[in-house]
Amino acid sequence: AWGDPVGDSRFGYNNDYLSFIETNQNEGYLTINFEYISSATWVQTYEKVIGKSLPIKTIETALKAEKKPRINAFALPANDAVRQAIREVSQEGLIDVGMGVISIRRNSEGKWERTYSAADRRITGISGWIDSRYLKSTGPGVAVFRKKGKGYSDGLGDRIIGTFGNCAGGTTPWGTVFSAEENFQAHVPEDVYPDGTAVNPSETPFSGRLGGLGNVFGLAGNKYGWMVEVDPANANDYGTKHTWLGRYRHEAVGIRVEAGKPLAFYSGCDRRGGHVYKYVSKERVKNPQDQRNSRLLEQGMLYAAKFNADGTGRWIPLKADTRVNPDLPSVHVGGIICLPKRPEGGAMIAATDDEAIAFKQQYQTLADLYVGDNPEEIQGAILVDAHLAASAAGATCTARPEDTDIAPDGSLFIAFTSGSPDDQTGGPDQRVFQSPSGETPYEYGWIMRLSEQGNQPHAKTFRWEMFATGGEVVDGGSGFANPDNLAFDGKGNIWMVTDMSTSKHNQPVPSGRVDEKGQPLSQSNLLGVYGNNSVWFLPTAGENAGNAYLFAMGPMECEMTGPFFSQDQQTLFLSAQHPGEANGIRQKMATQERQFALRTTEGEEFIQTRQVPIGSNWPMKTPNSPPLPGVIAIRHLNSKQIV
Repeated sequence: AWGDPVGDSRFGYNNDYLSFIETNQNEGYLTINFEYISSATWVQTYEKVIGKSLPIKTIETALKAEKKPRINAFALPANDAVRQAIREVSQEGLIDVGMGVISIRRNSEGKWERTYSAADRRITGISGWIDSRYLKSTGPGVAVFRKKGKGYSDGLGDRIIGTFGNCAGGTTPWGTVFSAEENFQAHVPEDVYPDGTAVNPSETPFSGRLGGLGNVFGLAGNKYGWMVEVDPANANDYGTKHTWLGRYRHEAVGIRVEAGKPLAFYSGCDRRGGHVYKYVSKERVKNPQDQRNSRLLEQGMLYAAKFNADGTGRWIPLKADTRVNPDLPSVHVGGIICLPKRPEGGAMIAATDDEAIAFKQQYQTLADLYVGDNPEEIQGAILVDAHLAASAAGATCTARPEDTDIAPDGSLFIAFTSGSPDDQTGGPDQRVFQSPSGETPYEYGWIMRLSEQGNQPHAKTFRWEMFATGGEVVDGGSGFANPDNLAFDGKGNIWMVTDMSTSKHNQPVPSGRVDEKGQPLSQSNLLGVYGNNSVWFLPTAGENAGNAYLFAMGPMECEMTGPFFSQDQQTLFLSAQHPGEANGIRQKMATQERQFALRTTEGEEFIQTRQVPIGSNWPMKTPNSPPLPGVIAIRHLNSKQIV
């Protein structure tokens, strides 16, 4: 759990994706993502868990004096007291994000325990800042990192300081782990110039809610938002960012490796209106277990998915000669689409069809939107700005694509978490993402199954269908809301965890499901009926295929993440992320009585009364103990397989 020793550092905060790579029977390396810190709860519990204080009051005083919620610490003198306080808090926050590797084994009683090997280590948000443990990079993006272009440079060339926003990931047959940098824009600028270079760190200042942690260190924003590959067994490996996989808000990665075929990596951009991507290597796989397969990520092509309403689709290459052909704003829930802003850089919002049509008329190909001194630099600039490049090329805006997992038969399963729009990033294509009755927007999400033409990883076309849909059963849903991480067990069944917003957990739903003015509650305000985030089991074959069965409920105010099975299928590893995120420590076993208007499968309403704990004491579960993000191992006491 958070604060436990790992190498020369500590177990981080808000653990997400898990990967267990076995080195021998009953032992191996557990790799853990640490996505972000929940600011209020982290500050409340930091001193009790870590054993030292933070200069929070110095920062609060400065923010109050400035009468602003943010401070550009990057612009302050090095010896400024406020800058030093921000640096200390930012450093501790960035230490608690990134990745970790711990060695574990199963003892004679069947319990898992740590072995504290020499390979145990942390890769933090500031690895390389002091310790020279820089991350490496490959692909065309390196040409952008090395150039002196229009924007900001950190002077490090292809070396990179740290990794953060590490959400889900994937595991390769050759024994490495991929970690997805998702909401990196919380700490560094996301916008880039047309040549792919970063905007100034001042554009994302330090926030009193502990955003902008990269500001004081002058981190270059274009070096974050990538997929990071790590070899857990190599104690000297602190990660490589493969730029051919594109820069966007990566949620996860589905890895398809077959001898004699190109390598295929699938990933989604977890934003409202984000796209689904596929990377295909130029060369073919010879041996799926060969560690040299990592080199196949250095030459290939990144594609973005175009979903058609009739269940067909195609992959659009993100390269210089690809035609500019964005979808019209009117086809999206929310009625907007984000496109590259030219010549300034960054993004523009097209809110009318005329704006999108004019954009298409002004720019013919992606080469008209991205610049460089040679083809490699142009390709690098496209990859650095992959989300906007994909939007310009006509990729489908989707419904927060989260996990992407490869089924045993080679098909791709995609968890789309929410179909609600955002006024800054947009919403999904309403021709594709609809409720069971055809309505939009639809908050509760879907699990899609995508099958490549001819079942080939390098196919240019595909078919898709919704395998399961969130929502209440009476409305045609499967009983869950906001699907997130997926994992396949040894029999091909799906295990899924949900990701409802913490602010909606167990919020009361009054009789009649109307607000104080008598208006129907929004879908988002009905999420309280689902209680806590949870873990579900979905068969993929047989008469129960697509049905969802509840397996577990998570602790209060948390998200269950990272399901991963041991090879013998006897252990299911899970992360409990951000327990107590809304209310922090559960004080004196506090509870509130709340009522919920639930509906039967026939639609009859009834009132359920819950005693809802306020805050969390997980995992210690003793009164007033601090909530700690941590990893659990679920097993049968008689050592049978989980299923």
